[in-house]
Amino acid sequence: MQIQVSNLHKSYLDGEGRKLHILRGLNFEVESGSTVAILGASGTGKSTFLHTLGTLEAIDEGQLWLDGSDLSNFSRDQAAQFRNEKVGFIFQFHQLLQDFTALENVMIPQLMKGSSSTVVRKNALDLLQRVGLGERTAHKPAQLSGGEQQRVAIARALVNRPRIILADEPTGNLDEETSAQIMEILLRLNRENETTLVMITHNTSLASDMHYQHKMENGQLHLLPNA
Repeated sequence: MQIQVSNLHKSYLDGEGRKLHILRGLNFEVESGSTVAILGASGTGKSTFLHTLGTLEAIDEGQLWLDGSDLSNFSRDQAAQFRNEKVGFIFQFHQLLQDFTALENVMIPQLMKGSSSTVVRKNALDLLQRVGLGERTAHKPAQLSGGEQQRVAIARALVNRPRIILADEPTGNLDEETSAQIMEILLRLNRENETTLVMITHNTSLASDMHYQHKMENGQLHLLPNA
């Protein structure tokens, strides 16, 4: 079992100091190489869960195992190291660096690890080719369409060869045709790399292409029956 979450709790304080209990004893399991869609209304805690799963936020209570490591009591530095080595993130808003080319944006995560620039460049070029941007490597984000920018974000998420990809509404700002293309890329890369994919989406059609579908309600995840 690559991801196992048990009795996960997460709360925040609102502007008036009141405690908001977002995740309430959540349980979740995913086998290595699986694809999982997380559905649910806005404000139900989907993004909060994804952030805790990716160690972007600490949990209040519970156990969190990823790829054989118990993250429950990781320090901030330990979580950052694990995140950089094992997890790739794709967000609704691409978060690309506007002054850098597509190639440079993809290279940055590996360069930050101290890898050889020659090796990093080769890896980044290969990934951009795989997502259909082999002819757009020198373009900056402003010169790319929304779908092309999201493809750059996918390549960037994969450059460190993570075991887990966490995607938060990766097609939320794209039209239907482009969304389908992005989904096809994600599922193809999942098959080729055997990378676990956990994706938040409101698109039930895209969710139906995943191995499993869960719905977030009342701070917990509920496995939906396969169609």
